[in-house]
Amino acid sequence: MGVLVGLGVGVGVLLIYSAFVFPARPSRARGPSPMARLLARAGVAGTSPAGVLTLCGASALTAGVAVQVISRTVPVSVAFALLAGYLPLGILRGRAVRRQRELAEVWPEAVDNLASAVRAGMSLPEALAQLSVRGPQPLRESFASFAVDYQVTGRFGESLDRLKEQLADPVGDRVVEGLRIAREVGGGELGRLLRSLSGYLREDARTRSELESRQAWAVNGARLAVAAPWLVLLMLSFQREVIARYASTAGVVVLVVGAASCLLAYRVMVRIGRLPQERRILA
Repeated sequence: MGVLVGLGVGVGVLLIYSAFVFPARPSRARGPSPMARLLARAGVAGTSPAGVLTLCGASALTAGVAVQVISRTVPVSVAFALLAGYLPLGILRGRAVRRQRELAEVWPEAVDNLASAVRAGMSLPEALAQLSVRGPQPLRESFASFAVDYQVTGRFGESLDRLKEQLADPVGDRVVEGLRIAREVGGGELGRLLRSLSGYLREDARTRSELESRQAWAVNGARLAVAAPWLVLLMLSFQREVIARYASTAGVVVLVVGAASCLLAYRVMVRIGRLPQERRILA
């Protein structure tokens, strides 16, 4: 009995000592994965990352089998399988860029509608809700969700947070945070703030559009330069005597070096012609 009591006291002292010496660290909440953020920026947040990865695998398998049937050369089949596996991700990234550009063009109109609604005597939540009917078409769905959310919860700040998550747009972040500050501060400066914000967004969109049109040739040239060798290789796949040479060790080396060169050249060209990307604030 004395042994059990001594053991219990010892364990208790050890636990008390460890609580002071090794305090528990609060666990940090994990944010969304890079794939989930990409899906949100592309406007398809309802799609699961696992579904996208499954699609990548299916694309790679289909392309690999098709090229293998045509060429009967494993290294060439693997190369095209890797390209096809990346294709869904490339489409998502392109969709995200186009959506961000589209939203940047319509935000000034949305802010003008907000300013008009506030000037007409509407409250800020009502003005935001009416954008689901009178606002620009690309934004109506998001503001309809905001209207339902605010009607159910009555919590303006939390509804703005969910609106910002659904939009997943840098310009939208600026607008939402500006509205949050205006709501908290109050006063009669909301109309002036919205008009100033609308003018700034319109000027920023105009400048960025001009720069993008000037650097488009660099991006298009980089894409053409990267795609051309692989299109030639695909055409050669129909000539089995020629494409069979890539099954040797030297052929594999040529494919690997060529793929690395294309990737490096494309990244360098895009880096040269890329405009500074807006980053989301307080996301």
